[in-house]
Amino acid sequence: MTDQRKLSSPSRRHFFAVTTALAGRVAAVGLATTATTQSANAMAKIFWLTGHHGGKGEGGGGSGASTDGGGGGGGHHCFLRGTCIQTLGGEVRIEDLRPGDMVMTARGKAMPVKWIGRDVYKKSGSSWSSLVTPIRVSRFAIDYRTPHADLYLSPRHALFIDGDLIPVKDLVNGVSIAPSIPEGMEVLEYFHIVLDTHEAVFAQGAPAETLLVQSSTYYEDFGNFVEYRRLYPDDNPTAMMPFARNIGYDGGRMELKALLRRGVSNLIDVRDPLQRVYDRIAARAQELVV
Repeated sequence: MTDQRKLSSPSRRHFFAVTTALAGRVAAVGLATTATTQSANAMAKIFWLTGHHGGKGEGGGGSGASTDGGGGGGGHHCFLRGTCIQTLGGEVRIEDLRPGDMVMTARGKAMPVKWIGRDVYKKSGSSWSSLVTPIRVSRFAIDYRTPHADLYLSPRHALFIDGDLIPVKDLVNGVSIAPSIPEGMEVLEYFHIVLDTHEAVFAQGAPAETLLVQSSTYYEDFGNFVEYRRLYPDDNPTAMMPFARNIGYDGGRMELKALLRRGVSNLIDVRDPLQRVYDRIAARAQELVV
């Protein structure tokens, strides 16, 4: 890995601008915070409605393919084609998994695949939307053996680290974890693993979440939903309990709190769990490029 760019945390990269605005303008900050939060929450709501991790997505319809819409679109996304998943019989590419295959989970037990959801995206303009572009977790980015090969995930897909689920978008440092599309890939094909419960499976050796079903219509916007209905004509999905808490940043208020914690951490360590994980991985990235 030869990229020597300076690491930039999602909380650190805007810190100086935010603290400058804070200085001598306490009242103004209150108004700015409210506006920022409302804007961020509005965008988060739009993204939620268009779908992520099983919400309403743009990857449905009869053709099973969609464009990225220029502005993105949530989609179900998750694991990019070619990702290897650990099964009882060894690693299998996700596109080759079939219902009934036994995959290993972070709980230490094997579970049968119920279904594999699929979404396909085609580029509608000169570049891919940031909401569709996969994020590459480089080999050994997390620790000295994880993942054992480059792992490509959709931005909101979560890794299971230190007992929590963390969306990969919140771990981007521009070096070991960064937006990237495999060379020569003109169509983005994402796959999602459905088990009977929400779990973490091993993708390229890294624990990453399976589909968290939240409603009875959760599967309907996958491009291959017809296949699901054919397999389970009488199935009425119910909401799953999350495997672990998700500590990602969603909304302007959470981002602002992270910025403030970052600002005082030189005096006393008040980082949240996500920041601690981020800093550890970012420090490792610096070691990897030396």
